[in-house]
Amino acid sequence: MKHRLVRNAAQGILLSSLFAFALACGYSHNYTQPTPGTMPAISQLTPASGTADNAVALEVDGSHFNVDAVINFNGTAMTTTYVSTGKLTATVPATAVMNTGTVPVTVTNPGTKGGQYGGGTQPETSAAVNFTVN
Repeated sequence: MKHRLVRNAAQGILLSSLFAFALACGYSHNYTQPTPGTMPAISQLTPASGTADNAVALEVDGSHFNVDAVINFNGTAMTTTYVSTGKLTATVPATAVMNTGTVPVTVTNPGTKGGQYGGGTQPETSAAVNFTVN
C-alpha cells in the first residue's frame, strides 16, 4: 500500500510540473496582431456587361493586386489569373450569370500568415464595381 501512495504522489507531482511548464511556455511571448494588408482597387471591368446564361471572360483592371488576389463575382471567388499588379482575369461560368440585373464584382488580396507569435497581414477586399447582366 505504501508503494502505491508513493507512486501516485510521484505521478501527481510530475503531472503538476508538466502542467505548470506548459502554461509558462504558452504565455511567455506576446502575440502580435495582424497588420492591415494591401487594399486593392478596381478601376474598370472589361466587359462591363454580359448576356444571361453565357460565360464571360472577365478582365479586372485596377491597382494593388497581389499575386494571389481573387476576383469575387456576386460574392463567389472565381479561379483568377494574375496578369500584373493592375490586371486580373477570370472566366465567369454561365451558371454565375443566370439572372438579369447588376452583380457586384470585388477583388480580395488574401492576408499573409504570421509566425509563431502572430503578425502577418489581414485580407483586404476592394469596393464593389457592378457588372450588368442583360
